[in-house]
Amino acid sequence: MHVAMIGTGYVGLVSGACFADFGHFVTCVDKDERKIKALQQGVMPIYEPGLDDLVDRNVRQGRLSFTTDIGPAVEKADAVFIAVGTPSRRGDGHADLSYVYAATREIASSCRDFTVIVTKSTVPVGTGDQVERIARETAPGADIAVVSNPEFLREGAAIEDFKRPDRIVVGTDDERARAVMTEIYRPLYLNSSPLLFTARRTSELIKYAANAFLATKITFINEIADLCERVGANVQEVARGIGLDNRIGSKFLHAGPGYGGSCFPKDTLALVRTAQEAGAPLRIVETVVGVNDARKSSMSRKVVAALGGDVQGATIAMLGLTFKPNTDDMREAPSIAIVHSLLDKGANVRAYDPEGMAEARHVLPSEVVYAEDAYECAKDADALVIATEWDAFRALDFDRLKATLKRPVIIDLRNIYRPSEMEARGFLYDSVGRPQRVH
Repeated sequence: MHVAMIGTGYVGLVSGACFADFGHFVTCVDKDERKIKALQQGVMPIYEPGLDDLVDRNVRQGRLSFTTDIGPAVEKADAVFIAVGTPSRRGDGHADLSYVYAATREIASSCRDFTVIVTKSTVPVGTGDQVERIARETAPGADIAVVSNPEFLREGAAIEDFKRPDRIVVGTDDERARAVMTEIYRPLYLNSSPLLFTARRTSELIKYAANAFLATKITFINEIADLCERVGANVQEVARGIGLDNRIGSKFLHAGPGYGGSCFPKDTLALVRTAQEAGAPLRIVETVVGVNDARKSSMSRKVVAALGGDVQGATIAMLGLTFKPNTDDMREAPSIAIVHSLLDKGANVRAYDPEGMAEARHVLPSEVVYAEDAYECAKDADALVIATEWDAFRALDFDRLKATLKRPVIIDLRNIYRPSEMEARGFLYDSVGRPQRVH
């Protein structure tokens, strides 16, 4: 089938490349000429493991192309996916749908035969109704159907998630649209991927509800971690103990500095606003948002405490900046709040991240100094903070590290090492939600 993907951000590019790998003919469209030229030359705008090879293979085989011209792409498409950004709107927390609506107008103007317009972007309940209204107002004679098909991709594992999904949610009551979407996802049938058809509004809410629930699990275990520190319990053992209950499950029960990224922060906030306007406030999700925001800032207190209550003039080495490993995404990363807080307290911050430093330079203060590797980052530092659990940080040379640091202090915000082993090596080691030795 022929597919047009509007937007070459994270969702659009991964989805477009994967659809092409299924055997469909995909045209990815973006207004950013520099991004399109770079993609045509094989340069990816994001870091995602395996994406460059996937794109290269399908471009060479003639199934994937990139353009700034939306008209021809839409004219020949059986389905047009809207995968543009929906950032939080300043001032009220609602999702900014201006890019979605602008794309809808351009798509409707170019439709020729029956076309399925698919909202792949994460959008609030009722957005599909507005998209359909705008499309029909723009092109009254167009033969279209508007479908919701939310994405459930994890950054760093997006290709695997797309090709072996837990579920594929499609919101439509149009039989022709259902047939088109079934054919587009047909290559996944051998993997027995559950294709769930629902009403459009239900589909839109599924994505928000899923992200809010996962954010709640993260926030819950983070608060349990705080309690563990006060009473001398181990949050990792608590998480394992409750996660073995199959009604709860073990995923998203890893204590740390709070959630970040492109989805959870904006989606929980947008859901809160939608619920408030609908007269059905979600008190649990409201609390999750507030607790998570406060947690990011509070993590700097661990660093300060590890250095005796004062970091004025101290050099802090930060290993990891992105909100999670295997991505260069800095959006809402906990490291941002931690770095700001440490700088405000008079510390000097040196940082290293395997993939995120280019993006970090756009969002972190100019005072941050960037290193070439973990050991250069640690050189003569008063403390080392592990803020992102990159694989490169899981097997550090601790003899070298101890000789490099000014003081053997490590604050592990991701719990990737065992306290007993670190203390046996002579480090003053603090982590999250685990019994700490009194320094």
